[in-house]
Amino acid sequence: MKEVKIALVQFKPNHLNIEKNLERSFDLIEQNQGADIYLFPELYLSGYLFTSIEEVKKVALRSDNIVFDTIKKYTKDKKIAIIGGYAEDESGRFFNSAFFIAEGEFLLNYRKVHLFNEEKLFFSPSFNDYKVTKYRDINFGIMICFDWIFPEAARTLTLKGANIILHPSNLVLPYCQDAMITRALENRVFIATCNRVGTEKVGKKKLAFTGKSQIVDPSGKRLIQLPSSKETVKIVKIDASLSENKNITNLNNLLQDRRPDQYIM
Repeated sequence: MKEVKIALVQFKPNHLNIEKNLERSFDLIEQNQGADIYLFPELYLSGYLFTSIEEVKKVALRSDNIVFDTIKKYTKDKKIAIIGGYAEDESGRFFNSAFFIAEGEFLLNYRKVHLFNEEKLFFSPSFNDYKVTKYRDINFGIMICFDWIFPEAARTLTLKGANIILHPSNLVLPYCQDAMITRALENRVFIATCNRVGTEKVGKKKLAFTGKSQIVDPSGKRLIQLPSSKETVKIVKIDASLSENKNITNLNNLLQDRRPDQYIM
């Protein structure tokens, strides 16, 4: 068995206020202790909506930013992992990214490959960024929000050995939560989606987020789903070893029966 406790931290970030969001995230962890991993939404440190590249610049973080030092120290002291989304600045190029920091170590940084709607106005898409990292003898991969609609994203992480796909999100469309049942089943992996709640209004722009953060197991069963509009934190214990069985029948293996030569690439 490879047991791990994952906390879905579904909350509403303060727009463009990294300090307050970081403080709030630590408060929520303190109020909900007992998990090994705390999963936060996409862009949880900054909020989602931007009206100009100048706003992005104000909240975009370089890899040496003190914010990451703070998170590393906190995770080391607590012996936990934190995964969450942020705006990343690399030499003036901006990415919609997510970090995986565990017990003082920066294990993985993922930059979103499939940008949604007006994200394309402010962020650059990533290339060759689907990676897997090991923590507590379990392989984790990350995809962000709109990546879900492209089945190749979850499949690529599965082929690279992911047992659990962590999915920080800011979902506004109604399809993802149900679609994740298929994504988990067709790859025989766990998928943990952490969405935000509430609305965000900036100028003439306004978005309402759908909540319903959830964890789906390799058989396509929802282990938990949070409310659609309420800030909620829930901890779920899972056995990641269940994702290692890729057999559909005695004669069919999900990965061994693939026919890549027959697929259009």
